[in-house]
Amino acid sequence: MKNAGNRYAIIGGGSWGTALALQAARAGRKVSLWVHRMERAREISVTRENRTYLPGFQLPEEICVTGDLQSALRDANRIVLVVPSHVCRSVFGQVRELVSGDEDILVATKGIEVDTCLRMSQLLEEVWGEPMGRRAAVLSGPSFAAEVARGDPTTVVIASENQELASRFQEEISSGGFRAYRNRDVIGVEMGGALKNIIAIAAGVVGGLDLGHNTVAALLTRGLVEITRLALAQGSRPSTLAGLAGMGDLVLTCTGNLSRNRRLGEALGRGQSLDEIVQGMEMVAEGVQTTRAAREMARRHGIEMPITEEVYRLLFEPDRSPREALGRLLRRPLTEERTS
Repeated sequence: MKNAGNRYAIIGGGSWGTALALQAARAGRKVSLWVHRMERAREISVTRENRTYLPGFQLPEEICVTGDLQSALRDANRIVLVVPSHVCRSVFGQVRELVSGDEDILVATKGIEVDTCLRMSQLLEEVWGEPMGRRAAVLSGPSFAAEVARGDPTTVVIASENQELASRFQEEISSGGFRAYRNRDVIGVEMGGALKNIIAIAAGVVGGLDLGHNTVAALLTRGLVEITRLALAQGSRPSTLAGLAGMGDLVLTCTGNLSRNRRLGEALGRGQSLDEIVQGMEMVAEGVQTTRAAREMARRHGIEMPITEEVYRLLFEPDRSPREALGRLLRRPLTEERTS
């Protein structure tokens, strides 16, 4: 198989990292999967199953599972970074200390760092202290981990300033039902992948309030407008947000039952507090912290994002009512429809 000798280090043993490890192995790659907790890494190695984050899927023996970061990175020439956004700064720094600097990097985390409002590729550049545009790519698009693990037909997008690099990743991980497209618009792909989680929380609130399809359709459409506004302010292209990383991922995350952000929103809609919801969740809902970052970014750019603002209030301001939030959106001044 072409390029079968390339060794992939998947850094992050959550549901998405595990699914990507399975897909890379299916595509004929040599794979190491790094899991943060040593005891969990040992359990997965023995049972060949990530029972905490991706139960029901057997990992082939070709995937080496380890809790030792140095071991995971040894001899790897492709590094896939897929840890939660709030620990990316720390993990990126640890990885940098252990590699030669010649590896190809694929960032598969969807999020924005709260304190700095940096996208994950920007954060990588800051932590590594060097321009990453020629060596790094980002992956996004509509892709529930369990469905990728099952082998369901799935399309994603890989974006990089370096299209040769994007092509390498595209060819090496596309296999069976998993198909990757290329894109040059790193900003748009990252912004779409991160911001859709905010709208997914709002879609969950709609479900928690037992509202119907009219409301969901309105939310997705106006939510895409907000995503596009903020992405364009960062330098994205409008067409990117109409594609896989924008509309595609938005539809999936807002309507699919496997969406953690949507489930969190449903609990909010039923009257639970954020603290109560988070205590009952094993996995991270990236939309919570992304809402903080997006709200700050919108304020910096003077951009109106009313759905994001209401989601922020429901998450972080006590005694806010979901129905009151909906009422505020409906009472906004009547205007001409604009799609950006």
